[in-house]
Amino acid sequence: MPDVRDAQPYDALLLLSFGGPEGPDDVVPFLENVTRGRGIPTERLKEVGQHYFLFGGVSPINDQNRALLDALRKDFAEHGLDLPVYWGNRNWAPYLTDTLRELVRDGRRRVLVLATSAYASYSGCRQYRENLADALAALTAEGLEPPRVDKLRHYFNHPGFVEPMVDGVLRALADLPEEVRDGAHLAFSTHSIPTAAADTSGPVAEHGDGGAYVRQHLDVAALVADAVRERTGVDHPWQLVYQSRSGAPQIPWLEPDICDHLAERQAAGAPAVVMAPIGFVSDHMEVLYDLDTEATAKAEELGLPVRRSATVGADPRFAAAVRDLVLERAAHERGAQAAPCALGALGASHDVCLVGCCPARAPRPAAAGADSPYA
Repeated sequence: MPDVRDAQPYDALLLLSFGGPEGPDDVVPFLENVTRGRGIPTERLKEVGQHYFLFGGVSPINDQNRALLDALRKDFAEHGLDLPVYWGNRNWAPYLTDTLRELVRDGRRRVLVLATSAYASYSGCRQYRENLADALAALTAEGLEPPRVDKLRHYFNHPGFVEPMVDGVLRALADLPEEVRDGAHLAFSTHSIPTAAADTSGPVAEHGDGGAYVRQHLDVAALVADAVRERTGVDHPWQLVYQSRSGAPQIPWLEPDICDHLAERQAAGAPAVVMAPIGFVSDHMEVLYDLDTEATAKAEELGLPVRRSATVGADPRFAAAVRDLVLERAAHERGAQAAPCALGALGASHDVCLVGCCPARAPRPAAAGADSPYA
């Protein structure tokens, strides 16, 4: 980006995340928020909540978002970008509607949204946009004039997101015993979703055969693997794998599961595996449980050495990437030229989600897109 620190027409950035419980008493109410409308009984939620209770009922995601907020504010201040940063969650405090109400009372009228999900999918993009529309409708019902909200483009292939993941894989490889290091396989992991949702992810033109969701992850995995090879001189075999499946067993979801993959690699003679959670911005509960707990236990059972690489989290390069994305989008809104920064074969994602992007099973209003009722 050119050395211009002008965020106009935007007057705020909103960090929009999933949210998580911060103590044992929060777990069931949090899960009730996540599953609202699905009719799941409390006793079943208590069973699901055991993952959280293993960690004292505390998800790390809120503390990680606080660290990211600090990193963003520090980066903006150091680079002369005068843009206040707010934080709201979909499923736990600080709630999105409360934060948007605070934005309105602070006089903010044009808000950019950074979602803590880098890839295209219903749950990773459109559902956030639906939550934004619900919150804006709530403000309107209260007699408040809602701000205009725009969502930053998908940043899966921005250098500031990719390069910290490369370093994380290199550190994980270096932590393996020397005798198995060069032969280690790389398992690039992301959240499994129903294959039907994957096939309809991204713009309509990209639907089918895993849609944008799978293609974007494969592009990032190839970028990381290529960078590791360039820096080590070793060509590590790699595969995109999935974790955190939920839902009815008869519904097809993306595979292979990480634990099944570890068993397959061990049976095929792989000496070690590095698990790289490229689908996640930070080390939240699904990373801690599904990889650090469940998959690691499976590897120990198999006698397979494994290491898990770090997520991007609050890495200063990611904070700088967000600044870059803010300035890029602001320039586009002003009608100025701003070449988007992106690695890999897919190029930069669209600024505005098109009609038909990542559709829901039951159509609902969604803000910050071409079909938004809040223009």
